[in-house]
Amino acid sequence: MSTVRVLHILMFAFCGMAAAQPYPSKPIRVVMGFPPGTTVDVLMRPIAQRLGEAFGQQLVLDNRPGATGIIATEMVVRAPADGYTLLATPGSALTSSPHLHTKIAFDTLRDLKPVIQLGAFAYVLIAHPGVPAKSVKELVALARAKPGVLTYGSTGLGSGFHLAGELFGSMAKINLVHVPYKGGPAVITDMLGGRIDLMFYSLAVVQPQIRAGRLRAIAVTGLARDPLLPEVPTMAEAGLPKYEIGGWHGLFAPANTPNAVVTQLNAAIARILGTVEIKELWISQGMGIVSGSPEAFAALVKSDYEKYGALIRSAGIKPE
Repeated sequence: MSTVRVLHILMFAFCGMAAAQPYPSKPIRVVMGFPPGTTVDVLMRPIAQRLGEAFGQQLVLDNRPGATGIIATEMVVRAPADGYTLLATPGSALTSSPHLHTKIAFDTLRDLKPVIQLGAFAYVLIAHPGVPAKSVKELVALARAKPGVLTYGSTGLGSGFHLAGELFGSMAKINLVHVPYKGGPAVITDMLGGRIDLMFYSLAVVQPQIRAGRLRAIAVTGLARDPLLPEVPTMAEAGLPKYEIGGWHGLFAPANTPNAVVTQLNAAIARILGTVEIKELWISQGMGIVSGSPEAFAALVKSDYEKYGALIRSAGIKPE
């Protein structure tokens, strides 16, 4: 047998061995489009630690903030579809932000493969104590009596909190003035200072101020009351039937990632989400555990993408 033929046989044998290596055989990078300390980062770190222990491989968390998550998403979309580059993100970065940008290098439904939903949460509608309304009905009556006077803040144009306000205004047939901010700390500071009247926000973040009486909880936006503030009604209970909006965080892979890899990741993370420690941490963050199959998560992503796109268009919000 010639030397060349032997080399060919050895080369094919090596390639076969490499292809047969179980996943994962090297560290996995998880890209996040938001800074350390944000909710998606807080949730992903304990998952990464436990998943790394289960897989015997390190999970490297890579924070790439900017453009409401678009920069990080574009990085993952361009990465090899082999399961070694993943995206952890809040849902709004994929379901509402893309509708607000004319120059964007990915399609949420085409270029990403949902792996697992990490958690879901409702918002809370809060008012400054100086606002003379303690319920949704009183707030609607006040807004109708003073159209275009009441203000509500958000963490930015097209954010989930902004869209919650747009949905409220549309369903209640009231005119609220939207005041966008660049991030959560600024909007909370102005809310506490009485410079804006209302805000939709994550309950876990503003719960201390609500308990202290510095902010007033009007209603939560989910289908059920939140265990963090069980005395606060849902928007539907308070007079707006069918009002429901909220957020979620999830893990994604590039679109052509093998189904076997996605299934393996989904099963391993679902086991982690079922542990007592993670459940307790999620409750402290105002987060509900959903997990579920990749297919169920994909259906949610598609539904939210279409719902928020329609809401943005009906509100007349122009893409930049």
